Amino acid sequence: MDVYEAVKSRRAVRKFTDRDIPKAVLERVLLAAAWAPSGSNIQPWNTYVMTGEPLAELKKRAGKRVAAGDPWDEREYEMYPHTLKSPYRERRSAFGHERYHALGIADGDWEASQRAASANWNCFGAPAALFCYIDRDLGVPQWADVGMYLQTVMLLLRAEGLHSCTQMAWSVYRKTVAEILSPREGLILFCGMSIGYEDVTEPYARTGRAPLDETVTFVDSTSQRWAQTVRDDALLGV
Repeated sequence: MDVYEAVKSRRAVRKFTDRDIPKAVLERVLLAAAWAPSGSNIQPWNTYVMTGEPLAELKKRAGKRVAAGDPWDEREYEMYPHTLKSPYRERRSAFGHERYHALGIADGDWEASQRAASANWNCFGAPAALFCYIDRDLGVPQWADVGMYLQTVMLLLRAEGLHSCTQMAWSVYRKTVAEILSPREGLILFCGMSIGYEDVTEPYARTGRAPLDETVTFVDSTSQRWAQTVRDDALLGV
């Protein structure tokens, strides 16, 4: 698959078939993903891949917690700022509206929204799940490295005809995940990732992206920004 096609076709799929994924495919993806960039090559990702009976047991335990209304585990990091400013607030709101509208859920139907959200803890029916941890004493740049690694994994999955959905939602059931995985001391669960073949019968709305000039500024020899810098430097005698 062409890299541009992989980037454009990657999206958060929230319903998968139960078709098994050969272990060799997952190994091939993760071997290649190890070449993702990281500062000073420290490779701060700690990845666990769960399939078969262990994944079924995790889904069962998480499902019991959901059904029982069990309180979430305390977050170990802030998923979003408490006050999300513009334009990020509007983008998040638009995503929520588009996502639930595609499922036939009306704005303000909290109960239906919660039912849809609870599918997170069944991995949306996926037959494989990846859980990515990071050492709690690493810094913000290393968290960025983990993000680049996860993006690399997702693009390689597309090259294999697979889809995925990253899920920070698993951070609030991190203790249940740890019961199955027994991660080493000192790790924080950043996110899960459901992996599988898309169930194409599930309705969805493809979330749009901001216009290029809203998120990217080109500074070249013809730009006003560059011209202003030259004028300012001349006035300062630089």
